[in-house]
Amino acid sequence: MGWTDERVALLRKLWTEGLSASQIAKQLGGVTRNAVIGKVHRLGLAGRATPSRPAKRPVRAARPRIVGPSAPRLRPPSAVPAVVIPDLEPLRLEDGKAASVLTLNESMCKYPIGDPNDPNFAFCGRASFGSHPYCQDHARLAYQPSQAKKRRVNAPDELRRMLRLASM
Repeated sequence: MGWTDERVALLRKLWTEGLSASQIAKQLGGVTRNAVIGKVHRLGLAGRATPSRPAKRPVRAARPRIVGPSAPRLRPPSAVPAVVIPDLEPLRLEDGKAASVLTLNESMCKYPIGDPNDPNFAFCGRASFGSHPYCQDHARLAYQPSQAKKRRVNAPDELRRMLRLASM
């Protein structure tokens, strides 16, 4: 549907009354909001009698900050002693060679020692610990608690602190 003189006059009237482009498009029928906006710009109808935007909300005054004893600072979790593993040499088998992929069995420690590209690469070869594939020393090294689990232990304290701060 084209822009007749009557439709343009109605557009001008509705625009100066402060109706939005969507509202004008509905009243005119057969045009979109974007078509109304385009025609308004082509006609140079920038000024409005009333703003189409909702009034701004009043700005709330900031609550006065109460200065008092501060919340206890979070301390890092008690330092877990670092796992100290002696530098273990691979166990030598009866033939004097270290354990390799071909000589390992299910009861031997499968902890790799050295660079796999090095001809001296071997596996630990000691007796495995429980159901682990490693000996006791290498199991302590391989299975360390995750950082997420350490953080989860402190979560109740953190939650209490946040609730205390929120209630201020």
